[in-house]
Amino acid sequence: MQLPDATLFVDPLTNQEAWGAALPDRLVSVGDAVGDTSVLITHSHSDHFDVGAAASALRRGGVLAHPIGIPPLSLPQGVRARPSPLWEPQLLGDFTATPVPAADGYGDIQVSWIVTAGGRRIFHGGDTLWHGYWWRIGRQFGPFDAAFLPVNGARFGWRKPASDQPGVLTPEQAVVAADILGARVLVPIHYGVTGMKEYVEVPDPIGELHRAASKRSIHVQELAPGDWLDWPD
Repeated sequence: MQLPDATLFVDPLTNQEAWGAALPDRLVSVGDAVGDTSVLITHSHSDHFDVGAAASALRRGGVLAHPIGIPPLSLPQGVRARPSPLWEPQLLGDFTATPVPAADGYGDIQVSWIVTAGGRRIFHGGDTLWHGYWWRIGRQFGPFDAAFLPVNGARFGWRKPASDQPGVLTPEQAVVAADILGARVLVPIHYGVTGMKEYVEVPDPIGELHRAASKRSIHVQELAPGDWLDWPD
């Protein structure tokens, strides 16, 4: 998110090796941040906490806010770590960011972030799966101008015995979450990984998302890497 004199990143990723050829998306540089800069991370997995991306974004210093209880972080010199308790707003210059509950497919510590600035409020889900906090979050913070939600419903096979259950929101679950949150726009994230034996997305996640959204009149806006969200009037 960017304001005239401040920039905030959530889970910036520039390391192509995090997914390799399995993720063909162009990864966007974070070295052009404007003004005071902050970084939020949802959890410590390498495709969400990219040390190099954080260092680039915070090259002039700033704050990296993260969930309390995750493993020790490697931080660039001059960067201030901000362990952030659930439900407690973090004042980051022109931005206010609040960590709220999320659920990880492996049971690792994870949060989602609510960010307010410039008269807008967004929800960023990281790679959460379905949980029971959606109603509380929606009542306490909603409605949202936009909800950035994972949609690929990936099933993991790395840990045995494999569950064969989605470890990330499915397209239908993302639509229901957006509805409960009161999101004016659902922006799909966390999809497009292919060609892996132990990480399998639902077939056609974006097509399934649009089909599910049409049943609840949820507006979906897809963004390619580097695109900006057009706020609705």
